[in-house]
Amino acid sequence: MSIRLHKVQLICRQRHLGCFFTRWITYLCAPTFVFLAGTSVYLSLQNNSLADTRTLLFKRGFWLIFLEFTIFNFGLYFDIGFHTLLFEVIGTIGFGFIVLGLLLKIPSRVLGIIGLCILIFHNLLPFILVSQNLKLNSVLTSFISPFGTPFGNPLLGRIFIMAYPPLQWLGIMLVGFASGKFFMLETKKRKSLFIKIGCSALVLFTVVRFLNIYGDPILWSHQKDAVFTFLSFINVTKYPPSLLFCLLNLGIMFLLLAFADQFHNTVKKVTLVYGRVPLFYFIVHFYVIHILTLILLLAQGFSWSQFDFVAGTFGRSRNIANGLPLWGIYLLWIFVVALLYKPCQWFGKYKAENKYWWLKYI
Repeated sequence: MSIRLHKVQLICRQRHLGCFFTRWITYLCAPTFVFLAGTSVYLSLQNNSLADTRTLLFKRGFWLIFLEFTIFNFGLYFDIGFHTLLFEVIGTIGFGFIVLGLLLKIPSRVLGIIGLCILIFHNLLPFILVSQNLKLNSVLTSFISPFGTPFGNPLLGRIFIMAYPPLQWLGIMLVGFASGKFFMLETKKRKSLFIKIGCSALVLFTVVRFLNIYGDPILWSHQKDAVFTFLSFINVTKYPPSLLFCLLNLGIMFLLLAFADQFHNTVKKVTLVYGRVPLFYFIVHFYVIHILTLILLLAQGFSWSQFDFVAGTFGRSRNIANGLPLWGIYLLWIFVVALLYKPCQWFGKYKAENKYWWLKYI
């Protein structure tokens, strides 16, 4: 009996660890996207006039916000009534582009300092922005805290969800913009600098997190064993991105960038295929995943009448168990990435060989 109980506890422990790190590792994506979006603006500015860059940022910014609320939201929910409008990473990058376009005349170093100040002090803002004007409070809070609010006809049950409050992500973009000059350094110097920045960020994360006073709204605590205590220690807040979230994930990002040139040529060739068309891949992969989800549900015996697209559950019923074990999710993830390799390769080649204006926005 004790042996069986130990096996059950071990399986539960492995599931907890697997689910935790599967979610945790995805935290690298959004801050890296936003940081490098800022970097790309800096590099683009070296080859284009300020006026042209600003115009492109305005157009691309509004275009990304439009995509967020139309193509992306529909691909996520498959709800033709758009009962849930989600403002996420695509929208916040668009917002950042618009603001950065307005700030382009300011020296990059100053913008970098502003970005760092946002990242360091934004956890204090909910305590600072106190006003007796409820409308003003609501507007200010919408830029720094996630929220959901109904809109339109109350009978239709529509809701707007601010998942990515734009101020903190703007801070990351501004730091990325100011870091653009580092990417123009000679390879050896760039690698050395990125290692120093990455290690410094991780050391600072460890120190601040250990103090358990500031940097994240959720404090870590001692758990039942060392492993789960470690999970509590690295369990930082993404919505909105806390100071410790930024230190941890951007620190890892800098270390990955430092050694990117040393990756095997095959790895670099494969990743470049996706990297040349990031927006194309990002949008298309949501449609592919959602279609595969519905096919899987049908294969598991669900009928079309049981699908619920209005409630924001992506078609899945709230009250009936469904889905795949974690290992199945990993297999499906590998399948989707492999499936989109050729389409991304084709579209990347198409963009390189054609100069149509609309290709700049995909």
